[in-house]
Parts: sequence; C-alpha cells; structure tokens
Amino acid sequence: MRKLSFNRSKYGALAGLIGLGALLSILSPSFLTLSNIMNVLNQVSLNGLVAIGMTFVILSGGIDLSVGSILALSGAVLASMLKGGMPQIIAILIALVMSAVFGLLNGVFIATFNLQPFIVTMAFMTIFRGSTFVFTQGRPITGLGKQGIFVAAGRGDIAGVPWSGILLLACLIITAFLLARTVYGKTIYAIGGNPEAARLSGLPVKTARASVYAVSGFFAGLAGMVLTSRLDSAQPLAGQSYELDAIAAVVLGGTSLSGGRGFMVGTLIGAFIIGILNNGLNLLEVSSFYQQIVKGAVILLAVLLDRRK
Repeated sequence: MRKLSFNRSKYGALAGLIGLGALLSILSPSFLTLSNIMNVLNQVSLNGLVAIGMTFVILSGGIDLSVGSILALSGAVLASMLKGGMPQIIAILIALVMSAVFGLLNGVFIATFNLQPFIVTMAFMTIFRGSTFVFTQGRPITGLGKQGIFVAAGRGDIAGVPWSGILLLACLIITAFLLARTVYGKTIYAIGGNPEAARLSGLPVKTARASVYAVSGFFAGLAGMVLTSRLDSAQPLAGQSYELDAIAAVVLGGTSLSGGRGFMVGTLIGAFIIGILNNGLNLLEVSSFYQQIVKGAVILLAVLLDRRK
C-alpha cells in the first residue's frame, strides 16, 4: 500500500506538471521557446535548492520557516568576504558551513528541548533577518567580481544550460541516493513515520532531527550563493517568501506534511510546477497581485490533497 501511495503521488505530480505545461504552451506561443525553457530552469534552481533541504525537514515531521532568512544572511556574509578580497572558494565554503550551523541552531532547540518546529524556526527567521539588516546596515553589498566559480554559479552556462540548473541536478542525485540508499535516509523516514517507534528501535532520533535542519540551512546557503552571484549583490531583503515556495514544492511533489512519506524526485517536479506557474503567469501578463492569489490557491490545494491521502 505504501509503494502504491508513493506511485500515486509521483505520477499525480508529474501529470500535473505535464498538464500545466501543455496548457501554457497553448495560451502562450513563447512558452516552449528554448530561451524561455532555460529561463524557467534558471528560476527553478533557486527554489529547487531550498526545497531539497526542506524535503529532509518535512520527511522528519518538521517544518523550517527560517530558510529565506538564512539565505539572505549567508549571502550577505559571502558578499562581504568577497568584497574584502578573500579567495572565492574559501569564502563560499565558509558561507556554506555558517549556513549549516545556522540551520543546526534550529535543530538543537527543537530536538533538545522538544519545542515545536513552527515556533522555533519562526523565531530564528526573525533573528536571522534582523541580523542581516544589522550586518549590512540595511544596504546592499555590491561589486563582487567579474569572473571565477562564484560568478559562474549564478550567471554561467554550458552550451546554454545554466550552471545553477546543473548544480540543482547534481544535488538532487546526491540527496535522492542519500535518502533512498543509506541508513541516515531510512532513519529520517522512520522518525517522520513514527518517532516513538524509531526511538524504541534504538535510532538516534534527537541527533537525526537536529541534523535535518543543518541540511536545510546548508541548501538555503547554497541558494543564497547562487542568488548573490546572479544579482552581483547581496540584498538584505533577499529570500523573502522563499520558505513558502519551498514548502509548496515539497508538498506538491508528494511529500506528506505529517512526515515519513515522500521522495526527492517529487520535490523537483513540485519546484518545476511552481516555477512554470510563475513563468506562465508572467508571460500571460497577469498582475503580480493575482499571481499571489493563484499561488496561495495552489498551496491550499496541495495541502488538501495531502490531507486526503
């Protein structure tokens, strides 16, 4: 039954993606052009990276509202180091480690004190956002360089395929293997399915629960690097509402909000649904005000479908 449920979620999300693509290709002749497809891939890469980390958290039965703020803070720290002349590789590694530590703070409070993930991550969302404003003094950090791996991450391409899309695919393959083929991945599924049974089975429940927030923070930092590179600046308001898009992508992809059920490929499909929806509405010149309504309705529909399953 569980395998059947997985297949229904997977094929349902894929059918929704294909149906949405077919509809938009009819409504807008520009939708299926190569340049627009590459543009969609570029847009999806950011939400996709954040959603990969969010998948780990939701599979464990948690939620992470702080990813957008971690993205902004890590991007600001990275930009500051680059502007100060630090080598790009070293600056990127430091920023990614810091992002994982920021995420781990969520996990420590949740796992150690048995606090609600929603409340803890909302508190750290505010703390990290405020820290970003303090660090940047409310001003963007610009002038970050014209070449190197940092620039390629957000603005480079190979034969027209953006580096950010290649990075997303590589991360997807690695994390899908991690979840499906390793003890760590099976532990996350077990905790999300029944944490008490997992504890009685001798699994390291507290450690695993804390670690998924570190994973989420790491991928938020990775998305922050790509966004900072793409804009050639670090913006204090970067990453706002990214947590909502990421949660929507995960749930649309078939991962249950109650935890214990889902898969990484579904998350990618969900990210493409959100990305194509945004792109299609822009092509159809739909007002941004109405776009928010449509996106909210899609998220609500995804939650209702998850509840029904």
